Amino acid sequence: MTTRFVRRIAAQIAGRGENSVRMNPAKMEGINKAMTREDVRKLIHDGSVTFAKEKHNLSALSKRLRKRRAKGRSRGPGRRKGTLKARSGKPWMKRARSQRFLLKKLRGMGKLDRQTFNRYYMLVKGGTYPDKATLLLHLSELGITLTDVERREIAESAKSIYNKRQRS
Repeated sequence: MTTRFVRRIAAQIAGRGENSVRMNPAKMEGINKAMTREDVRKLIHDGSVTFAKEKHNLSALSKRLRKRRAKGRSRGPGRRKGTLKARSGKPWMKRARSQRFLLKKLRGMGKLDRQTFNRYYMLVKGGTYPDKATLLLHLSELGITLTDVERREIAESAKSIYNKRQRS
C-alpha cells in the first residue's frame, strides 16, 4: 500500500494525529508492503513507525494544582458545581450499552430473530429495562433461555471488550 495508508492506520491505532507519525526512511520498503492493520502494528512494534513526543504545555500553576488534586485537595463541596448525579457520568449509557451487547450476542448465537431483536433493541433504547437481569427475565418469558455456559461466554466476551476499551 502507500505511506498515507500506514500513516492513517498508525494514527488510529495509537490514538494520535497523523502528523505525529514518524516513519524510518531506511525501512520504507517494508512500510510500503503493509496491507493490514496487523502489518502496521508489527511495524510499530519493530520501530519502523514511531510517534513524535506529545506536547504538554502546562503552566506551573496548573502543575501545582494537579499535584494538589492528586492528594485530594481542592475537591471539597465548595469547589463542586452540579449535583452528584451530574458529576458521576451517565449511568443510563452504561446500562443501555450492556443490554445492547447482550442482545447482539443472543442474535449471534441464533437465539433471537431479526424482528425480536429489533423490538427489544428499541425497548432498551427507551429505557424500559433497569438492568440486564430484567431484560433476560422478559426474554425468558418468550422462551429464550441461556445455559450457564452461554452466560459465562457472554460475560467473558463483554469483559474482553471492556478491557480493550480501557487500554485504548
